[in-house]
Amino acid sequence: MAGNSRRRGATRKPGSKKGATVGSGGQRRKGLEGRGPTPKAEDRVYHAAHKRKVAEEKRAATARPGTARPGTTRGGSATRGGGPKGRGAAQEIVAGRNSVLEALRARIPVEVVYLASRLEADDRTREIVDIVAGRGYDLLEVGKPELDRLTDGAVHQGVAIKVPPYEYADVDDLLDAAEASGRPPLVVALDGVTDPRNLGAVLRSAGAFGAHGVLVPERRAAGVTASAWKVSAGAAARVPVARATNLVRALGELKKAGCFVVGLDAGGDTAIGDLQLATEPLVVVAGSEGKGLSRLVREACDVVASIPIGSDTESLNAAVATGISLYEVARLRREA
Repeated sequence: MAGNSRRRGATRKPGSKKGATVGSGGQRRKGLEGRGPTPKAEDRVYHAAHKRKVAEEKRAATARPGTARPGTTRGGSATRGGGPKGRGAAQEIVAGRNSVLEALRARIPVEVVYLASRLEADDRTREIVDIVAGRGYDLLEVGKPELDRLTDGAVHQGVAIKVPPYEYADVDDLLDAAEASGRPPLVVALDGVTDPRNLGAVLRSAGAFGAHGVLVPERRAAGVTASAWKVSAGAAARVPVARATNLVRALGELKKAGCFVVGLDAGGDTAIGDLQLATEPLVVVAGSEGKGLSRLVREACDVVASIPIGSDTESLNAAVATGISLYEVARLRREA
């Protein structure tokens, strides 16, 4: 009945009102705080990235003296970038049984050799293991998924190697090498050569005919990669390669040091075999097969020489032209 205050539930008992109570603000604060940011994968002990990190640290602790670690120079400092002297880009992975075996035979510097677990052996893998054991390279057995990741899905056949970044020289280092040899400087400069195999072939010719180094631009040009190492047949370990931010400026520096700059071009002023400057300090500049010498590089040359060839052949490969030119310069120097 309305107005009957004695009916059960008609009146609210003291303290039964719902709502906040004194001190309730911090009762669940701890539960709302969470566990903090998610740790990095390499910091989670159960994660594969953590196991790889531990393996890398263990390898670094047992590395041979003088071996550069990934991302460091031989002195152990961080990788230097942006300048002509220092290392190139990141490490390179060479994958596949034939490629790895050729690289090892050419004595490409190796940081780590990766072999798949339960690898089916053949003559190539046995030779690879023999070379690795004989030279004391770091050997790491990994699973196929890890090899797939390292090689970015390439066909690796269970074998891969990590090649450290190449340490480039300065232009002054090439002149110092010439002074130490007691012979007039002989430097090869490449303008717009983008195929590392051509660079490797040029290094091989430079080593064969007594050149003191090779100069390449920093941009839009081939660097010393595993492919260049293989083609050079080990010459990359003996012939220094310098990188220049600006090739024209570097040629100017060499001219100030007393060198004559000779460009190679089909429409040259003289034949390379008749070059009068062969016995002088010399820089031989070769351009790309398609475009040849760029305009500014051609203008920086003291002489433009050519190689006489048959009329039915348009041009020579940059590496072939360089090899012929170096042979002619070496011959003229011997006959002088």
